[in-house]
Amino acid sequence: MSFINRFVENISWILSQVRIWDLVDMFLVWLIVYRILLLIRQTRAIQMLSGLGILAITYVSSTWFDLFTIKWLLENFFDNLFVIVVVLFQNEIRKALAHIGRNPFFSGVSAVEETQVIEEISKCAIQLAQKGCGALIVIEREMGLEEFVEVGTHLDASVSAELLNSIFMPVSPLHDGAVIVRGGRLRAAGCFLPLTKSPQIDKNLGTRHRAAIGLTEETDAVVIVVSEENNFVSIVEGGSMSQDLDHPSLRKRLYEAFNMTPDFETEKGVT
Repeated sequence: MSFINRFVENISWILSQVRIWDLVDMFLVWLIVYRILLLIRQTRAIQMLSGLGILAITYVSSTWFDLFTIKWLLENFFDNLFVIVVVLFQNEIRKALAHIGRNPFFSGVSAVEETQVIEEISKCAIQLAQKGCGALIVIEREMGLEEFVEVGTHLDASVSAELLNSIFMPVSPLHDGAVIVRGGRLRAAGCFLPLTKSPQIDKNLGTRHRAAIGLTEETDAVVIVVSEENNFVSIVEGGSMSQDLDHPSLRKRLYEAFNMTPDFETEKGVT
């Protein structure tokens, strides 16, 4: 019974020392760590963090077993840890800073307009694939794409399958670049995107696919790619690509990407 009393007294003393701001502080730290983990999941940053963890375990072990040379090397390594982290995680840090200025894709757009944009984009992608025309359609989400919009041709037009088809016709001077959709409107065409530098990318993928992967590695945009070589439609998100999608699959992926529910469940055909 005395043990229980002491336990209760210790808990009471600890709670009496905790201020409301201490709880706020712990919550903010937890929130920051949680958001960082969400940001780096399924990226190379996880592998680099694992490597740093192994080095930390090695350092502790070298201290326990008096491995002086290894301990000295790791001490010098961790003395410059801040610079190393900045170099290793520069892409992730840039993405995190970009998240500070959030720019929702459908900000100020009605539910009907949201659905119409998704339907027009998915219909156009399938039509272009059937015609054997390549295309690169970028849909902005929270991270702004202003730097890519600036180098393209400004349009600020309603999104329609007819307009997108005309842009990506081989005779169009803008067909080689990407179109960028922001706020439910077609903001620019003929935009150039960064190519992925990942050595794990299939060497058979063309420039459009590499550009789509490269952009989604740096931003949270969703990119639809139409291949003129094999008439495949692909969607790229977070550096990951899903290929050879039909119209229902593409629509479903787009609705899921923007947390939307279609107004009807019957899939529409494409003509």
